[in-house]
Amino acid sequence: TAVAAGYTHSLVLKGNGTFVSWGDNSYGQATVPSGLSNVVAIVAGWCHSLALINDETVVAWGHNFFHESSVPDGLSNVVAIAGDASHSAALKNDGTLGVWGDVASVPAGTEGVVAIAGSGQTTLALIEDGTLLPLWGELTAVPLGLSNVVAITGAGDGRNGFFEKVGVWC
Repeated sequence: TAVAAGYTHSLVLKGNGTFVSWGDNSYGQATVPSGLSNVVAIVAGWCHSLALINDETVVAWGHNFFHESSVPDGLSNVVAIAGDASHSAALKNDGTLGVWGDVASVPAGTEGVVAIAGSGQTTLALIEDGTLLPLWGELTAVPLGLSNVVAITGAGDGRNGFFEKVGVWC
């Protein structure tokens, strides 16, 4: 039901809430934690992986140098997840975010978020009014006049460092 590709590993979510992973496993990013089930969403970060469970909690594993796999205690009510090279993010059902890894904090005034996407070394948030907010990383501004955004996605390309690719649909 979903596919996620990291820098050197991939994940595929199956309809029964389990998934398969393969590729480079240098940091354990392709090793599915034992007993993990009831997964509703997956993310492959640079060298770490995330799973959103149907009880609205998050499981992370793999590379953890920046604490990107250290899910904060008590994180709950999660409806979406994103990850990039050095941090992870969770969108909660009240439109707020939980973040961990190489980030200082959620930017002030970040509320009304309806979608998040990670890419290389950037995480983006789509706000309910159709605006796009770069949260952390190398992409610090969006094109002038960009509005009425309805969906976002991202992908990092590590062949020549981190080359950002961001998809925006208006």
